[in-house]
Amino acid sequence: MSKKPEFRPNDFVVYPAHGVGQIVSIEQQEVAGLQLELFVIAFAKDKMTLRVPTNKATDVGMRSLSSPEIVTKAMATLKGKARVKRAMWSRRAQEYEAKINSGDLIAIAEVVRDLHRNDEQREQSYSERQLYEAALDRLTRELAAVNDIDEDGALKAVDEILMSRAA
Repeated sequence: MSKKPEFRPNDFVVYPAHGVGQIVSIEQQEVAGLQLELFVIAFAKDKMTLRVPTNKATDVGMRSLSSPEIVTKAMATLKGKARVKRAMWSRRAQEYEAKINSGDLIAIAEVVRDLHRNDEQREQSYSERQLYEAALDRLTRELAAVNDIDEDGALKAVDEILMSRAA
């Protein structure tokens, strides 16, 4: 049995497969004759609510928002040179997908860095664009929540770093 995390209502949390959500409440529910305590997490942007058993939250990788240090490291990662492996796209796409769903902010920043294209660079395929936007969305949502700014402001900050890298 894993240790029960210290999440409270109104806390922002990161759920690996969905990104940043907010705990609305903690409720009791009977499932198959067992009493379960559940975190009720709202993902406003996705208009979705998730119920996660409190004793399973850490097992599924639910975590608190990244610390400012991690955010700084993630932003520094964006400044790096894109690392594109010479593997087939399907394999790279799987790796990117795994990084995005890991919930690890630095891994997500790596995907944004590696898939970012300047205007004069070659076109992105549809699937590249989808992965890039998914990673960018996760990154900006967490950045916004950690720094208590709106998502547009967070997106601008990320964009500035990506554009300065190109210069």
